[in-house]
Formats: sequence, structure tokens, C-alpha cells
Amino acid sequence: MPETILLEAEERMEHTLQVLHRDFSTVRSGRANPKMLEKVHINYYGAETPINQVANISVPEGNQIYIKPYDKTLVSEIEKAIFGANLGVTPSNDGIGVRIVLPPMTEENRRNSVKIIHKMAEDSKVAIRNIRRDAITHFKKMEKDSAITEDDLQYYQDETQKLTDQFIEKIDEYFKEKEKDIMHI
Repeated sequence: MPETILLEAEERMEHTLQVLHRDFSTVRSGRANPKMLEKVHINYYGAETPINQVANISVPEGNQIYIKPYDKTLVSEIEKAIFGANLGVTPSNDGIGVRIVLPPMTEENRRNSVKIIHKMAEDSKVAIRNIRRDAITHFKKMEKDSAITEDDLQYYQDETQKLTDQFIEKIDEYFKEKEKDIMHI
């Protein structure tokens, strides 16, 4: 039973790391990245649908994204959705698809992007610590119910802390990597 709690905590921490990685990919760095459109949805026959499910998204050049919908009637919907998403870009409709030309990032834009990813990283660290707290609470309850000994409690608390430290370190590595990518000109 305590091993199950430890495994569950590890799975939750891994999920938190995956979410952080996915969120980092939506933050603009110096190059065009189709993932920055992941959170943009359009109204497709009454259902909110992600753009990548109704269109082909490509990067023809390092500073451009081209969105070609499978149904040409969606071009104006996609254009409106991108405007509404406040991505800081201006889409242009060519009748067949939507082209987004990303302006070069200024120093201020880069610093703001770093602030955004720093907040994301800190939020992920808080989530990891909450998972640790939940696991340790379970262990303490088991010790109180005499399901594990006091020595076992200490062992599982130490293992949970080691796991927490590993994931916090991974978050820091992801942050430094993304920060370097954003600040690179």
C-alpha cells in the first residue's frame, strides 16, 4: 500500500512535468512554432474545436506559420479565432489559408516571455510540493492507523522528498532551457 502511494505521487508529478512542457511550448520564443496555436479554438459546426483538428499547420519559414483548413469556408473563422486569442500577431487571409508572420521579438518581449515561463515553472513547483504533501499525509495516516511503523513512515517521507527534489530539478532544467531559447537572438 505505501508503495502504491509513492507510485501514484510519482505519476502525478510526471503528469505535472508534461503539462509544464506543453505549456512552455505555447510561449513564443524567437522562432515560429505551431504549438503556440494549441489553445486557439474555432466554432466548427457548433462545437469548440482546436485549429489543429480542422487545418494543416506548417512553418514555411522561420518566422511564419501557415494554416490551411481542410474546409475552405473556415478561413475567416480561423482568422477571427487568432485575433480573439490575443497572441500578439496579425493573421492575413489569402483566400486559401491564413498566414501569420511573427514580428521579431524585442528585448522587452523576451523578458516578458521569461516572466511568463518563470511563473509557469513556479506554479509547477507548487503543484509538485502539494503532491508531496498529499503523499506524506497518507503515510502519516497509515502510521496512525498502525499500518506502518514509525521507521517506515520516516523511510517513505524520505523517498517522497527525494522524488520531489528530482522533479523540482527537472522543472529548473526545463526553465533554463526555455529561457535560453527565448533569450537567444
